[in-house]
Amino acid sequence: MQDVYEFILQAAATQANVIIYGESGTGKELVAKAIHETSDRSKKSFVTVHCGAIPETLMESEFFGYKKGSFTGANLDKRGYLDEADGGTLFLDEVGEIGLNMQVKLLRAIAGGGYTPVGSSTKKNTDVRIVAATNRNLRDMVKRGIMREDFFYRIHILPIYLPPLRDRKDDLPLLVDHFLQIQDKKYPRCRKYSRGLAKLRLAREYPGTAKCTAPLSDFK
Repeated sequence: MQDVYEFILQAAATQANVIIYGESGTGKELVAKAIHETSDRSKKSFVTVHCGAIPETLMESEFFGYKKGSFTGANLDKRGYLDEADGGTLFLDEVGEIGLNMQVKLLRAIAGGGYTPVGSSTKKNTDVRIVAATNRNLRDMVKRGIMREDFFYRIHILPIYLPPLRDRKDDLPLLVDHFLQIQDKKYPRCRKYSRGLAKLRLAREYPGTAKCTAPLSDFK
């Protein structure tokens, strides 16, 4: 994993967009956060978008925001993901789930062409760095016509391939420490972590997902 750590440092030193490949749960979001927190954008927002969870009909309003009264239920103005991430990092998880129509609009926005919130006539611009993640073969999607080639090359500037967790067990203690920090915020009186117990529990095999390490830190 030394190559991954070196990549994080190299990526953090640039403004280029990043694409992280790997099986589900291999820690892609942790890598994305590490890049953001080590970069010049660290004082700005890190905004996570789970692309696969957004219906196609809501993509535009979620990314670009909307004005009050622009559609039924729009009772207030709402900022979109691009607004929230302005000056910071926009993490596109499951980027392969974004449809062709939205790829065109998002490409224009991140390429400097601006965007217009739903129900507005005022164009806005944003300064975001894209860090995307996927477990799909995006080149194959381009060949099959379900991903635009220009969108692919806009996000595929600095690629990194994360091996599954089962092939990098030396990283397990680092992941446990990460989840421990989360637990410490939720349960301040949580018992201190036992390194000896960790070694025993980490001796088991894991299917390759970072989330599998979360229960190891659950000492409520």
